[in-house]
Amino acid sequence: MTTDGPEESPPPARVSRALLSVSDKTGIAAFAGVLARLGVEILSTGGTARLLEGAGIPVVRVEARAGFPELLDGRVKTLHPVVHGGLLARRGDAAHRAQMAAHGIAPIDLLAVNLYPFERTVAAGGGFAAGVENIDIGGPALLRSAAKNHEFVTVLSDPADYAEAAAALEESGGAINGALRRRLAQAAFARTAAYDAAIAAWLAARTGLAAPPRIAIAGAAGRALRYGENPHQRAAFYLAGGGESRPRPGAATAEQVQGKALSYNNLADADAAFELVCEFDAPAAAVVKHANPCGAACAAGPEAAFRAARACDPLSAFGGVAAFNRAIDGAAAEAVCEGFVEVVIAPDADAAARAAFARKANLRLLIAGGLADPAARETRARTISGGLLVQERDAARIGPDDLRVVTRRRPTAAETADLVFAFRVCKHARSNAVVFARGGRTAGIGAGQPSRVDAAHAAAAKARGAAAAAGESESRLAGS
Repeated sequence: MTTDGPEESPPPARVSRALLSVSDKTGIAAFAGVLARLGVEILSTGGTARLLEGAGIPVVRVEARAGFPELLDGRVKTLHPVVHGGLLARRGDAAHRAQMAAHGIAPIDLLAVNLYPFERTVAAGGGFAAGVENIDIGGPALLRSAAKNHEFVTVLSDPADYAEAAAALEESGGAINGALRRRLAQAAFARTAAYDAAIAAWLAARTGLAAPPRIAIAGAAGRALRYGENPHQRAAFYLAGGGESRPRPGAATAEQVQGKALSYNNLADADAAFELVCEFDAPAAAVVKHANPCGAACAAGPEAAFRAARACDPLSAFGGVAAFNRAIDGAAAEAVCEGFVEVVIAPDADAAARAAFARKANLRLLIAGGLADPAARETRARTISGGLLVQERDAARIGPDDLRVVTRRRPTAAETADLVFAFRVCKHARSNAVVFARGGRTAGIGAGQPSRVDAAHAAAAKARGAAAAAGESESRLAGS
């Protein structure tokens, strides 16, 4: 069933009783203090109850209300009709009220729960047993109960929401408006979905299931995007895995130091450029435009690498994304600023580089904080109409030992090095692609062509055009 627009929000609901049971204790004492000042009865469990009692906040233990102690090392503490009945009861239903009265169930009007840190545990390298032990059962059940009954119940699944809820309670004298309750319910269902998706993916990997019968992909809202692939398209960016674990360093998690908000293409190109330069052990730089490299080079330092990369195809490099696999110094930043670059991404940038970039207020500077492991195995997905295509990330990394010589003349050591360099660049160019390389830099790149012949012609044409623009008499392809 579809609707023409959002459903009308339910009326405000007063909070008389709250259940607080959190794994992440951030901000919970301050929020409970607001509830206590408003006369709200607070139910709690385990470590949360001890924290609140230590802060002088009156607490009723759930086990005392339920008449059952916490069981099985705390695995069973809120899975009880006194708790779920209080969350799920429809306040205006006479039969519900009669059953609650008969069984001593009091309504619970607000729930604050966050889940065992499963994602952080496995991301930190916790073993299988640690992962299983950090799969929360009662928490998701509580969140789903409260979110389902958001017509009457406020559900808080993230400490970041405490301030808004506290402000709403204080402003109204103890009630939460329906629009906020509905939004918080959506957030709770999204959190439990992301949590379950992370567990399912982890178990699939540990079970050796390359293609499980069902998959779920989770994401948490990241930085705002100006627009999509074209200015008339709306777009959003989400952190993989619900934002609870930190992925490989790169565009997704980089700190934006300066510049305008990123667009869809900015972020996609920054990711492509940084992944490319992380292929190399030597200082490297690359310029990427519309997901394809315009040029790439290895050199003694960032400035020389960038100048060589840009020189491969300066026309295409205009308005592109520059990436480095070393911290940017002042000289490299000055070289970047000689032309028009939309985005710069690197592991770091020194004070001189940041000062140089600051003169170009619109230039986006992204600090990744480290390098991405080129051999890391991840699952990548893309959408098609009505479906998803899923595959392993291309973690292959060509080295000299992977080359099989079939020519009458064996390549020299320098030629072998250039072959390896060209293979690594070509991996990051859209097929069909051909890369010419010489002296640790690209001489010409032809990408995204319907045939390899077209790609070779395009690469050669790029090389001729760049050489002519630079006033060079010798072919850049000679000896490449």
